[in-house]
Amino acid sequence: MEVHRELGCGFLEAVYQEALALELTARKIPFQREIELSVNYKHQPLKAIYKPDFLRYKSVVIETKALSRLSSVEESHLINYLKVTGYRVGLLINFGAQSLEHQRFVR
Repeated sequence: MEVHRELGCGFLEAVYQEALALELTARKIPFQREIELSVNYKHQPLKAIYKPDFLRYKSVVIETKALSRLSSVEESHLINYLKVTGYRVGLLINFGAQSLEHQRFVR
């Protein structure tokens, strides 16, 4: 909420990601950013990789967006990140709307 309060809407997603990383660091919240994850198909790794925006506490995936409105496509991306990581909890945050939007997913 602090990032959206400070920057408002209208910036690119990369701006919000960088600001969120600074905010998490300032609050001493451990995270990893854009870690490359492989996808397996029938127990074989694919060349395609996934890079979730943030992984927190080795149990939460955070995906950030800067869109005027979220859709089922963004929700599907987060669900796929949960599948690939094996994590149970995901947070989808949209900085692009006038008011901060967020959705929590539990797999």
